[in-house]
Amino acid sequence: MMTAKERLIVTLPSDNEIHMERTFDAPRALVFEALTRPEHVAKWWGCGGGVEQLAVCEIDLRVGGGYRYVIRKAGGQEYPFKGVYREIAAPTRLVYTQIYDVDPFKMHEALVTTTFDEHNGRTTLREMTWCGSKAVRDGMLQSGMEQGAAKSLDALAELLETLR
Repeated sequence: MMTAKERLIVTLPSDNEIHMERTFDAPRALVFEALTRPEHVAKWWGCGGGVEQLAVCEIDLRVGGGYRYVIRKAGGQEYPFKGVYREIAAPTRLVYTQIYDVDPFKMHEALVTTTFDEHNGRTTLREMTWCGSKAVRDGMLQSGMEQGAAKSLDALAELLETLR
């Protein structure tokens, strides 16, 4: 049974930011690994909402390296995302860009800062997404981002149970 701490909490600290927080019953090194290794990411990222699979999951985990994910829905429609890693401080911090790689959205690069704080074997993941404007931030929220993130992070929690 999930406690309140294990649910996704989304706040909007400024007109350009989205803050998401979720606690997992796993050590931070394992949570960090689950967010940075393609064999793990492919099992949880983009889950839910009729998604068949993460059809592409490529990660070059180094500063200046990139990632590319493509969600493929049951009807065949694809949703590509990409970005570049700017800072990697395993297992405490990860900073990267994020682009929904479809016109006209691909012109709006977001900057995501993720921190991993462990206390008593439980890890709180905090993700701050900086958007270029309030309009871009609001567009991300209106796209269903919060619901999709909640489903993905639930799937991550399930994966972490199997990896422990």
